[in-house]
Amino acid sequence: MPAAPRVPSRVSLLTEPPRAALDLAALTAAWPLLAAAPRGDGHPVLVLPGWLAGDPATLLLRNTLRLLGHDVSGWTLGTNRGPTGRVVQELRTRLDGLRRSTGRRVSLVGWSLGGLYAQELARATPGSVRQIITLGTPVARRAPWVRRASSLADRGPLPGTASVPRPWAERGPLRVPATSVYTRADGVVHWSSCRYHPRPRRENVEVRGSHLGLAHNPAVLWLLADRLGTPEDMWRPFRAPLGLRPLFPRAR
Repeated sequence: MPAAPRVPSRVSLLTEPPRAALDLAALTAAWPLLAAAPRGDGHPVLVLPGWLAGDPATLLLRNTLRLLGHDVSGWTLGTNRGPTGRVVQELRTRLDGLRRSTGRRVSLVGWSLGGLYAQELARATPGSVRQIITLGTPVARRAPWVRRASSLADRGPLPGTASVPRPWAERGPLRVPATSVYTRADGVVHWSSCRYHPRPRRENVEVRGSHLGLAHNPAVLWLLADRLGTPEDMWRPFRAPLGLRPLFPRAR
């Protein structure tokens, strides 16, 4: 079999905005079902936005999870312009603050580039992280790619950012439960790079929809509520409820 292309099609990219609007419309229709989603247990959740996005882009996601009883915070660092030295340091400080103030491990939800931040934070301080959930994130990227992205961001014309003497990517394996959410119709990141290799406490969950709509996709919001509402010592692979299974394509 020929290898799958690693770059999304141009059609998928150009149709991202209207397809994201359809995802939002689907959320409106599915709202009564979401009311029955699992409730939070009070542990802190930190949501990290994608490239060139900020907290406004994840506002609907965070408010929905708050309505379901989850203790959710935004990243409060303005526009995500890449893994600069300032971002690396501020995120480490924020994670440490949430861990100390609540006395509980933090779940990290990262959309696109934000998911790479979540991975590296979990590698750096696994004792502070309960689990990570990535949305449309190229989790299959290797550390050298992340190091290059960090280096480029630090050299960019970004006022108030300081370079760090070592790479953003931390050494060591990912030692916390990890869920990667992806869509084969992603027009920004090719879906094949959003899948973990089979390992204990790692899973890949496919949804229908667009990359730009992942933060308000009803299937994603249900999955987030389920993952975040699962007791820390009872992690298990995600299984959609019978009524919502059409929103989650079968693995192919």
